[in-house]
Amino acid sequence: MSVLSIGEVLVDRAVLKARFCCNLELCHGACCVEGELGAPIDAAEAKYLESTVEPLRPMLPERNLRYIRRHDCTEIYQGNLYTKTIDGRECVFVYHENGKALCAVETAYKQGLLGATKPLSCRLFPIRVRKKFGLDYLVYEQHAMCRDARRQGAEQNVMLIDYVKAPLVEKYGEDWYMSLKEFAASI
Repeated sequence: MSVLSIGEVLVDRAVLKARFCCNLELCHGACCVEGELGAPIDAAEAKYLESTVEPLRPMLPERNLRYIRRHDCTEIYQGNLYTKTIDGRECVFVYHENGKALCAVETAYKQGLLGATKPLSCRLFPIRVRKKFGLDYLVYEQHAMCRDARRQGAEQNVMLIDYVKAPLVEKYGEDWYMSLKEFAASI
């Protein structure tokens, strides 16, 4: 079976087997600029992101600020909330520095300008939280843009679940994460 149950969370077996270690120097932040939709968010994150626009003003490009003024920074698509993207590509919270796409929310948080960082789905990427039978279902999205992260993860033997440990613990707790690790060690 490819789906395992760990507590009240379903986990695709690929999540447990994957090796992953992102290197921004290689991917240049492609996950923030590729794709048609922005980051999946919940209602609390949407409200928070809407409140961050003013503090982020000095960091965001004028193009992004104009777009946010006209279209807001979040959207609903097929009943789910997402960050807005410009022209169906770049997240509205992206700015560029030294050839890399960076998240203004994350940067401002690290500088102590905001009380919280970027959305949980961004920090969990490439794991996505879906719903199955009313439960959270963790799946591993393998994208071409992450080829170097998969290679580097394999070379350094970094498990995907270790790479995203902090957001997994934030969402499900330390005990759940330890059960996930035990399960991963047994397969």
